[in-house]
Amino acid sequence: MAESESGAEKSEDPTEKRIRESREKGQIARSRELNTLAVMLAGTGGLLATGGQLGTALMGIMRDNFSFPREALWSEGSMGLHLLGAGYSALQALAPLALYLLIAAIVGPISLGGWLFSAEALQPKASRMNPAAGLKRMFSAKSLVELLKAVAKFVLVLLVGFSVLSSFQDDLLAMAHEPLERAIVHSAQVVGWSALWMSCGLVLIAAVDVPFQLWDNQQKMLMTKQEVRDENKDSEGKPEVKQRIRQLQREMSERRMMDSIPQADVVITNPTHFAVALKYDPNAGNAPVLLAKGGDFLALKIREIAQKHEVMILESPGLARAVYFSTELDREIPAGLYLAVAQVLAYVYQLRQFQAGKGKRPDPMPDPPIPPDLRRDE
Repeated sequence: MAESESGAEKSEDPTEKRIRESREKGQIARSRELNTLAVMLAGTGGLLATGGQLGTALMGIMRDNFSFPREALWSEGSMGLHLLGAGYSALQALAPLALYLLIAAIVGPISLGGWLFSAEALQPKASRMNPAAGLKRMFSAKSLVELLKAVAKFVLVLLVGFSVLSSFQDDLLAMAHEPLERAIVHSAQVVGWSALWMSCGLVLIAAVDVPFQLWDNQQKMLMTKQEVRDENKDSEGKPEVKQRIRQLQREMSERRMMDSIPQADVVITNPTHFAVALKYDPNAGNAPVLLAKGGDFLALKIREIAQKHEVMILESPGLARAVYFSTELDREIPAGLYLAVAQVLAYVYQLRQFQAGKGKRPDPMPDPPIPPDLRRDE
């Protein structure tokens, strides 16, 4: 089991955040053996596919460079043009093989770990130039694995190469008796097949290295229990910070609520434990809206602001509790309280008419009817 620098056991799977950060740093599973195998197979396969054309083109270049006219030797410009033409012909002959190698160089790395470009991985780091860290890497378990892979590759390629050369012994001897053109094409075929079989010997190395690199990368990303807890705490936010945010949100909500009390038509109280402020707009045609509500100290503040701005305050304990527990701020009251609130608003209207000298004093307001499902007893 892997251990952290502090000695704690890394027993937890990496989180999504840890995996994402590792990719941003360029820390993903990569297999150099798989990349080498892909390039070797593409190169040898391309050599076999284009070996005949390549040999013919190279033979043509040699013929042209050894058989140019005599007068070209005395012309300053002709030799440069001759060299330029030979280079262009060589590029044309090598272009298909170079294309195969380019594709393999791209497909090989992204086949394990996917496509990734990390600018952070390209940045110079002082730790990479630390001699002590370098010695530690030289004598690490990973370095031992790399050494074993190098020895295994050497032995495999040597054995496969010896077997291939033995199998092509007759072809190699026959080339000495073949015409030049045929010998060049034949040699390209022998080199291509030899390289292909030697490249196939690397399949075994890659088959061992790929699972090892995946396992090694997984071990590097394992986390301790404390790291998982710290990451969850950071992602969710520290408790004291979240508490402070909730407190500020509550204070802002209360401030907006207090600012809306002067617009209320009536404040209904418990009389001391609860207070709710309601507003009704007859032109809008909607139900009354709860502008503010509070209990105990907040209820006292609502009453003080209502008195300061001459908002009517009425005592109706049952209705105050029903509105307080059933209605959210800036929302309409439930349909079950329409009748009760309508009676309160009608009484407020009659009382204001009396205070303005436009009517008689209304009778005391009866207890508004509260439906059983909305009733909240103390």
